[in-house]
Amino acid sequence: MKALVLLSGGVDSSTCLALAKEKYKDIVALALYYGQKHSKELAAAEQIAAHYNVQLLKLDLTPVFAFSNCSLLKQSTEEIPQKSYAEQLECRHGEAVTTYVPFRNGVFLSVAASIALAQNCSVVYYGAHADDAAGSAYPDCSSDFNNKMNEGIYIGSGRKVQLVAPFVKMTKKDIVALGLQLGVPYELTWSCYCGGEKPCGKCGTCIDRKAAFAANGASDPLEYEE
Repeated sequence: MKALVLLSGGVDSSTCLALAKEKYKDIVALALYYGQKHSKELAAAEQIAAHYNVQLLKLDLTPVFAFSNCSLLKQSTEEIPQKSYAEQLECRHGEAVTTYVPFRNGVFLSVAASIALAQNCSVVYYGAHADDAAGSAYPDCSSDFNNKMNEGIYIGSGRKVQLVAPFVKMTKKDIVALGLQLGVPYELTWSCYCGGEKPCGKCGTCIDRKAAFAANGASDPLEYEE
């Protein structure tokens, strides 16, 4: 069997790749650019793929998200929030956070399924986890979303491709704990939504990342601006 792994270059997807490598000898990784304000993630994805000696496919989906004002995107008039996700959700009244790219995972997984079929891959791995789904911050990271997408992709691929979201019921703390056991080179990863020389340490994903390492009694190998 051959696996395709969605690889953003962050903690979750890099750990997902390491986990897939434990099970599959034949793996292809897929990095997707979607018009975000920086390309640090893609550079990290290249380094992670090289570390694990897997082929990395790259695709630009910027036109798909050109109509969105999500704060992660280049054309956005919104600033990236410098708050934890919990703080952001307090004033969102049940809506997703402003860094939610509309149906991004739905688009990514559909594209990945198509490429998986073309590459003779039977599974698509991706790193959605419970912390991102909490409070509907990112509704396309939930177990329910994963289950429905898996069903649709399995049927639509002629029952040849299935989704695997190994972290969908796990926290970021759990993912880092697993990654440390697997020896994931977290020094090569990039999580920050900002594209500075160093991670900002203040955006939602930086805050989550630092907390996950601290909860495991481990030092994050990245140096932050703050």
